[in-house]
Amino acid sequence: MDRIRILQIGQESWSTKYKLPNGTRLIFVQDTVELKKEIFELVVLERNITPAESVAVDKMSMAYCLFVLDSVEMDSTTNNLYTRKMGKKISKDKIQEFLDNEVKKYFPKPYGEKFRPEALGIAQGFKGSVKWNGQYSVSIQGEYGEEFNQIAFWRGNIPIEAGQGIEFWLEYKKSDDVEIMLVIKQFVSGSLADIKASWEFTEKELEEPVIIEGDGLGTIFCELKAKGEGKLDIIGLHDRISRWDAGKFMVGGERYVTSDREEIFAYFDPGDMKPPLSVYFSGYKTMEGFEGYYMMKKMGCPFLLIAEQRFQGGGFYMGNEEYEKLMVSVIQRYLDKLGFYSDQLILSGISMGTIGSMYYGCDMKPHALILGKPLASLGNIAENEKIKRPGGFPTSLDLLRFHGGGMNEESIERLNNRFWSKLRKTDFGHTKFIVSYMYEDDYDDTAYDTLLSELHSSGVQVYGKGLHGRHNDNSAGISAWFKSQYDRVLHEDFDR
Repeated sequence: MDRIRILQIGQESWSTKYKLPNGTRLIFVQDTVELKKEIFELVVLERNITPAESVAVDKMSMAYCLFVLDSVEMDSTTNNLYTRKMGKKISKDKIQEFLDNEVKKYFPKPYGEKFRPEALGIAQGFKGSVKWNGQYSVSIQGEYGEEFNQIAFWRGNIPIEAGQGIEFWLEYKKSDDVEIMLVIKQFVSGSLADIKASWEFTEKELEEPVIIEGDGLGTIFCELKAKGEGKLDIIGLHDRISRWDAGKFMVGGERYVTSDREEIFAYFDPGDMKPPLSVYFSGYKTMEGFEGYYMMKKMGCPFLLIAEQRFQGGGFYMGNEEYEKLMVSVIQRYLDKLGFYSDQLILSGISMGTIGSMYYGCDMKPHALILGKPLASLGNIAENEKIKRPGGFPTSLDLLRFHGGGMNEESIERLNNRFWSKLRKTDFGHTKFIVSYMYEDDYDDTAYDTLLSELHSSGVQVYGKGLHGRHNDNSAGISAWFKSQYDRVLHEDFDR
């Protein structure tokens, strides 16, 4: 695990007064704080800082990770930074307690994953029916017994380190007559038989993510037990290195969940608290977490990262009515927090993130949509799996069955229309569409042309740039134009 870097700005180094936790590196500054090309996981102020130091600390720190001793009477410069960084206070008498209990939550590299569908095994003794629904879920029907019995397990044990917390979230649906329990076991390091610790989580406990803390080095095995009779859909088991109460994936990251156990993640950085609010929807990826942090931080304005972890790599931000209302409310919440209006909002994304940007752009009507490699006709993307891209993106077939209701031509058209009918009805008269696309895109080669034909709003502006290649052939070129257009909009439209 990478070390947690602590920047301490004060009069006497903590290394001479306190016991620093393992896995930390303390950088002590007594005199002037100078800008370095690194971002510290924790910054602690024991004195007020000058305006020049504030600029340096701002660039070297992350939101939610700035702490000020409660004995410091903050002047306007320090207080301004404290507010913009969503700072917290530390009691001068509880520094060792802070080092012992809190610092471990600020590790630099988040990690999360969903167990691959093929890693799920069904218990040998089960006599009922088993149906695999693509890569999305496994449906089990039958009798499980009057006592809890193993019904499924996940192959491929995961590693855990001493003192590390791992958070588990189980997506499932079931009949009322079925009761389940998630059982997690830690094996002694190097052994597949000696159990060092075990945990059992009931349905009530599984209403929230559950956390285990490692008892030394070892590997983790997960199994699902059930009792009763009926249907059980096992959708997915997620494991994530936990920050406990400090945030999801990133310090300050927030999690929202629907009644169907579908999650939305959001990370908000206030930046300089001046317009616009820039929202970036993460692209498709199997390693869970946010995307685009360093790119958005460099822009200086408030930004919001959105991520979702449904399906294998992402569910393209569409959902049922509850899910979609929740997504809109999450973005609106931060607009309201800043006191901004929709004409001070930018929605953006690359590839899968473009669906989120355009789809919710219909609800939010932002100042601009900045899009790289746009995807729009999800039905066509699935259809292209057969000829243009065989075996290249099987998740598209799961999306077609789930969102389109089947695997036939009608389902393809239904899923396409779900996006286009919403866009067609929206007045984008005050919105700019800034789009970079691939001419020979093997996912959705009609997205840009169809967008031009379907935008009927008076006053809508469209800027397009095409690059030759398939969907993933020139990501560097797409990213460069994406960033340059962000800079242009911020400079020309918001005087930044």
